[in-house]
Amino acid sequence: MTTSEAGLQTQLAERAWRVRRNALLMGEVQGQGYIGQALDIADVLAVAYFHAMKYRADDPDWEGRDRFLLSNGHYAIALYAALIEAGIVPEDELETYGSDDSRLPMSGMASYTPGMEMSGGSLGQGLTIAVGRCLGLKRKGSSSFVYTLFSDGELDEGAVWEGIMSAAHWQLDNLIGIVDVNNQQADGPSNQVMAFEPLVEKLEAFGWFVQRVNGNDLAAVTNAFDAARAHRAPQPRMIVCDTKMGCGVPFLEAREKNHFIRVDPEEWQLALKALDDGRQA
Repeated sequence: MTTSEAGLQTQLAERAWRVRRNALLMGEVQGQGYIGQALDIADVLAVAYFHAMKYRADDPDWEGRDRFLLSNGHYAIALYAALIEAGIVPEDELETYGSDDSRLPMSGMASYTPGMEMSGGSLGQGLTIAVGRCLGLKRKGSSSFVYTLFSDGELDEGAVWEGIMSAAHWQLDNLIGIVDVNNQQADGPSNQVMAFEPLVEKLEAFGWFVQRVNGNDLAAVTNAFDAARAHRAPQPRMIVCDTKMGCGVPFLEAREKNHFIRVDPEEWQLALKALDDGRQA
């Protein structure tokens, strides 16, 4: 690793730590939430917002921006944490998370939150919306990318596979999908609710350029984003990210059921301390 690469990874590690910290502080407001997912996807969001994507924090609707579509709307707490770190949402709004009249509702709503490109409460919609966005951008002659984050549980949805098929048909090389494989959904382990492996081979068979990485390895995620953007063949790109629920807070990582976590009042400070300890290690 070169000196510049090492410096980039140090910067991204700091961003990822701050995204996790923001998520924990928001979770403490309600005492519960999708904290496991926020902690597991923080590294991916850090690379997306602080390395790969072009946007203007003071102009979230700038036409030249890359778009980030949050299909799994219950991950909103994670995206808010990144939007706060990016300066798109003011940090003082963190304390309003999930409250009445807040711009940070518990499920992502595009009409409420600056930088939120779609409402994702109904799962399985993001990839098909992204196909439409990509077609529209191409017709405008735009060079912008559309990133779409969805979960392994959403692979149960037929619309996702329609999006996968249509994106390949239209050769949407401005589409970068990110699937978070944490093997957790409300009804149990994702691969037991609906078997989806071998995922890479299935996506490749549909005509996608596919990479699979450890989604909690910042260097691997950075390289995957770079390779997806640089890929020259006229096809959509997918990054399959294997992640650990609760990543960065060991006692939350160890919980058997952490799809939706209720955290006792005294545990929030323990979680923040564990996150800080990991940062210093």
